Amino acid sequence: MEVDVPLCIDLDGTLTPVDTLHESLLNLVRRSPMLLLRLPLLLGRGKAAFKEAVTARSGIEIGSLPLRPDLIDWIRTQRDGGRRVVLVTGSDTRLAKAVADRTGLFDEVIASDGTNNLVGESKRAALVARFGERGFDYAGNEDRDLAVWRSARHAIVVGSAGLVARAAAVATVGLVFPATPPSLRLWIKAARLHQWAKNALVFLPALLAHAIFKTDILLASALAFLAFGLCASSVYVVNDLLDLDSDRRHPRKRKRPFASGALPAQGGLIFSAFLLSAAIVIALANGWQFCVVLAGYYTLTWAYSVRLKRAAIVDVLTLAGLYTIRIIAGAAATGIPASFWLLALSTFAFMSLGVVKRYTELYDADKAGTVGGHGRGYSAADLPLLLGLGTAAGFSAVMVMALYINSTDSQVLYAHKRALWLVCPLMLYWISRVWLLTTRGQMPDDPVVFALRDRISLVTFALIGLIVLLAI
Repeated sequence: MEVDVPLCIDLDGTLTPVDTLHESLLNLVRRSPMLLLRLPLLLGRGKAAFKEAVTARSGIEIGSLPLRPDLIDWIRTQRDGGRRVVLVTGSDTRLAKAVADRTGLFDEVIASDGTNNLVGESKRAALVARFGERGFDYAGNEDRDLAVWRSARHAIVVGSAGLVARAAAVATVGLVFPATPPSLRLWIKAARLHQWAKNALVFLPALLAHAIFKTDILLASALAFLAFGLCASSVYVVNDLLDLDSDRRHPRKRKRPFASGALPAQGGLIFSAFLLSAAIVIALANGWQFCVVLAGYYTLTWAYSVRLKRAAIVDVLTLAGLYTIRIIAGAAATGIPASFWLLALSTFAFMSLGVVKRYTELYDADKAGTVGGHGRGYSAADLPLLLGLGTAAGFSAVMVMALYINSTDSQVLYAHKRALWLVCPLMLYWISRVWLLTTRGQMPDDPVVFALRDRISLVTFALIGLIVLLAI
């Protein structure tokens, strides 16, 4: 009878779509970057000992780990019917037991133990020793599982049609849970192409100097835009990989490709390296000064991803700096200096939007009751402070604009500079509205993306643009 045959389930790629070792390593990098230097020594002790050491140090959160719902439902049905279910994995036993405790589906756990690395032939031998030849059914997801399926009564395959065919050549396939490779659409989503709109800031020095339509200037700005887009996407991918635990606790971010398990962490690292390489090749065409600025941006974004995003106040100052660097990059690419007024306006405006982003995350975490674990250096009590900082920075940006209009510098570029005074009330309205929506909990995670999709914001920006044109 089938109920007498134990059901053995693999973990990585099968019960969960992710590889827990890869994610443990990423968590280790986030928590203790210096431990990277010790990893080669740990690996020298053997793969099983390496897994044990990484698991002990990484602190990966099992409670938010994505699981395959169709497989979970089937396992639950089998267990409710009286069948013995065993979790059999190459992951370290500490991690495997934590997964078993979370799901409550397993009667036994067989895993790597610091000495034996339970994969492939080693896993097959362990199961045969425990249950006998053809004495178990086994669910797996990769070619290494073919060795186990050779000794299984039935193969339960989680994977593509190609894997099913290879499994059928060595065993009787009892059940298939289809899995398709990641689509191009998912990789594009992971690159966050919609965020490239922020890189339009590289055009500002040329635009405000009224030189944007010069062919060489436009080409240099376009190359800068493309290089920053690719570089930023590379960072977004790494940032998502380092934020897996916190993203999975977030009501919206848990649907991101890496957090949901739709894309593999290892593939994400390769994808990030490809994007960065492409950015470097394009940056070289814009000269060494632009390359230096881009390198500074990349370094600062790494610092933000690894450490600064968890330092209160420093995080939003860094966000403002990252936006302002884009303007400096546009100046470096075109040779058109970025004025003091433009840099000051950018710093205050994007400081305000950076605080909006953090306020929104904290507001959502407070409502969900997860403030203590949301991965930032704030508590719910800081919401009033953030409100004050954000609105003050936003209104300071308007003040900078007013001072610029009244300065002699504006006379050089604008024949009818008094018309520019109409920009100030529009800026005041937009910033006030952004903060009104933010305090009501109606602002999405990224206020810049919101501004590019919000009809009222677009109309406001169009009016500002029209006023600037009339002032020339």
